[in-house]
This record gives sequence, structure tokens and C-alpha cells, in this order.
Amino acid sequence: MKNENLVSIVLPIYNVEKYLPKCIESVLGQTYKNIEIICVNDGSPDGSEKIVSDYMKKDSRITLINQKNQGLSGARNTGIENANGEYIIFLDSDDWLDTETVEAAVNEAQKEDAQLVMWSYVREFPDVSVPKNVFEEDRIVFDGDGVRNRLHRRMAGLTGKELADPGNADSAVTAWGKMYKTECIKNCRFVDTKIIGTEDALFSLMALCYVDRAVYINRCFNHYRKDNDTSLTRKYKPQLFSQWQELYNRMSQVIKENNLPFEEALNNRIALSIIGLGLNELINTTSHKEKIKKLKDIITCERYKKAYSDLTTEYFPIHWKLFFTLCKTGNATGVYILLKCIDKIISK
Repeated sequence: MKNENLVSIVLPIYNVEKYLPKCIESVLGQTYKNIEIICVNDGSPDGSEKIVSDYMKKDSRITLINQKNQGLSGARNTGIENANGEYIIFLDSDDWLDTETVEAAVNEAQKEDAQLVMWSYVREFPDVSVPKNVFEEDRIVFDGDGVRNRLHRRMAGLTGKELADPGNADSAVTAWGKMYKTECIKNCRFVDTKIIGTEDALFSLMALCYVDRAVYINRCFNHYRKDNDTSLTRKYKPQLFSQWQELYNRMSQVIKENNLPFEEALNNRIALSIIGLGLNELINTTSHKEKIKKLKDIITCERYKKAYSDLTTEYFPIHWKLFFTLCKTGNATGVYILLKCIDKIISK
């Protein structure tokens, strides 16, 4: 049995010596003191291990686990396997938490007898902080059908009016920004990004199969750093297309095995993923001509052609309607030009 009311906070660590102290300080400074901090040093070649060791001398709640590099997914899995708490929180070690995060989450979990508590976050750019609200409401208690039809389904993808902002496709699926009852995820594991490209959506889809009651609070507790040049999100990923095909295969399998009515949501995720795939190609160092050719191959793939044909665009702003019209007609040059514009906007 897990230690009652203890919260395990898992920090995967790799090449973050520049940001790690702020992250650890934010956890040590929590108003809720009954925590353990599991630092998983994933073969980091920099000075991160020494930083953690120095903090361990000051606070006995910190545990350091050294392992050969297994990637973010492997480090998180090690955290799950070594967690002693009734609850578990994942925190990327270049990010940080507000001081009352854990206390608020535990209070909500106990008040509502919830197996999951989730909250909003702030995107921290070099010159500006931008709040991101996962849901519009200030507070939501998901129970029964509400868990399945709104929260769990959201892990598969957006539907209906949610499609008005495609940028929200992944705002709810992050491993961080949540506190799970540990028993709900004890049999869940993150799949290596080398296999599926992006690990959070699949993990969240699996984990929510074991959640019957959840709470969302619209408070921006997590601070998601967007100026880390070593972040996985800032590098070109040449295998991303094939990796995401495996991701969708696995998500589809979870949906079928658990008889979840999420096929439309997953289809929409696949269609919207063209945006991410396209932006990834912009980072590529090849010529404009080669990038357009690669985009052509992607948007004419049968899986994506089916996704476009089933995608409801009535709620899209005009620029997204144009974007997906270009995709449907196979106009790779037009898609490329629009992606360049999008990239300039989101990079500001």
C-alpha cells in the first residue's frame, strides 16, 4: 500500500543544469510538505547529477536515481516504479511549479474523492508569459459519463466546437499539469518517443481508462519553459511521420480494446497533426523544393486523405478552413506557404 497522502514528484533529468535549480527550488518550496522528490538522472552528461546531490544534502525528501540514457519516457517509467506516494506528479526538470500547487491538488483530490486532478499552465517565453487554459470553466468535476465523454475523449482528440482552436489539440494530454492517484497508473508505462514520436497522448489515453472521477481547476500552476534550446520540441525529427503512424495505431488499439467511442476524436487528431508534421519539416535544412515534396507525400497519404474527408471544418477560423482545403486538394505549395506564416506567428 502506498504511503497515505504522500505525493511523489518525478523529475526526469537530462542536460538541464541551467534550469534544474529553479525547478527543484519550486518543488522544495511547496506549501504541502509531505512529498518525495524522485530525480531520475537519465545518463545526463552535464552537471545535473552534482546539482541534485548538493540538494540532497539539504533535504532528505530528495532521491537520486542514476540510469543509462533511456529517454524521457524511460526516466518517467523509472519514477513510476520507484514512487512510494499515494499520488504522483510528473514535472519536466526545465519547468517549475507555483508553491501552492501540490496543496491545492491534494485538497481537491480529497474533497472530491478524485483519482485525477489537473490544472492550467503558463507558457514561459523569453520576454512574455502566456497563460494557457485547458478548459474554459474555472472548475469542473468530471464524474461517470463526464469522465468518458469529455475528459477521456479529449485525450484522443478534439471534436465539435473544440475544433475552433486547433492549437488546443494537445493542451490537455500533457503528463505534467496533473496529479494522479498512483494506483491508477501503476500498470501504465510511457512508450519511447523513438517508437511513437510523442508519448503523452498515448499515456493519458491509457491512464484515463482507470479514472472514474476527476477535477479540473483553472489555475496556472505549471510554468512550461519555451526558451530551452535543448528541448525535444525544438529539434527536427526526421522519423516523425512514421513514428506518429505507430502512435495512431496504438491509440486506435486502446480505443478498440476498451470499447471507447473516440474514433471521430482520433480521426480529428490525425487530420490536425498535419500542422505539427508540416512545422517539423520547416526546421529541416533541405531546400524549399524538397520540403514541398515531403509535404506532398504527407498530405496525399491515404490515412490523412481519409482524415480530411471526415473532418468537420464548420467551427474553424477562415485561415484553418483554407489550410485544410489546400490539404484536401493536395496543394503542397499552398500548405507550405501557410505553414511559413503560422511559424512566424507562433515564434513571436
